[in-house]
Amino acid sequence: MTLAARVSAQAKINLLLRVLARESSGYHSIETIFQRLDLADDVTVRVTTGRSLDCAGPAMPADGLGAMERNLAYRAAAAYADATGWPAGFAIEVVKRIPVGGGLGGGSADAGAVLRALDALSPHPIAGALVELAAPLGADVPFMTVEHPTALGWGRGERLMPLPAPPPRPAVILVPDFSIPTPDAYLWVAEERGLYAPAASVLPAGATANWEAVAQIAANDFQRVVARPHPQVAELVDELRAAGATVALLAGSGSSVFGVFEAPPDAAAIARSAGVSAITTRTSDAVARVVRAELDR
Repeated sequence: MTLAARVSAQAKINLLLRVLARESSGYHSIETIFQRLDLADDVTVRVTTGRSLDCAGPAMPADGLGAMERNLAYRAAAAYADATGWPAGFAIEVVKRIPVGGGLGGGSADAGAVLRALDALSPHPIAGALVELAAPLGADVPFMTVEHPTALGWGRGERLMPLPAPPPRPAVILVPDFSIPTPDAYLWVAEERGLYAPAASVLPAGATANWEAVAQIAANDFQRVVARPHPQVAELVDELRAAGATVALLAGSGSSVFGVFEAPPDAAAIARSAGVSAITTRTSDAVARVVRAELDR
């Protein structure tokens, strides 16, 4: 029997995303409110003697995900093994349901799921130190390792404060047929601002208590600059608002956009009107548990 763990790697949206000062390293600080969705990849991690990664599923790009060693899930497992001396090897299986390159944190979700799975299996778990392992992997990965469905993040995403999760609501993701490289999005923000760097904001009390409160602070600094070379982004946000979305924004640095609704909308009609594919899901008020198992292989 093989020691294994399974977990749903939940996608995320950013209810607030502000790009702050550029550090001497070239990275920008951010201020963001992360929110998990029910939409998720399925991740299984087995303790083995070698190292492998297998990805499949309906959201897999036709040309694959590139070199295994560059995949965030693989890098997360390697980082865990290097930091703790365990396990000797791992086999990771990912069923992709989160669109790749859409700003929904799919790769980061897989990485966070792998770290949580390995820690659940480890004879010497490191618990809170997972965030430290996650930080070098990307700004979204630390959030994907914590047990909070909603959190304020700042710095490079590694500084996190839990927030009350707003009530679960139906959400629609619109997915255009292009992606936005994250470095390009940051470059466009920097070019627009020049030397100006905004300060962090002060969130009002109860900013995530309900969706009416969220709507008052919802914003994404990438949305305007991404919409210049890709005007369809603004059009998709307008489609969601016209359909009654309480909150509609670009997802992360794009290219997907999301809308949160009080009641389930006609997603098929929205997709037809917008001329893109749509995914229906819900915002989540819980983090999927890691389930340990003993498998035959």
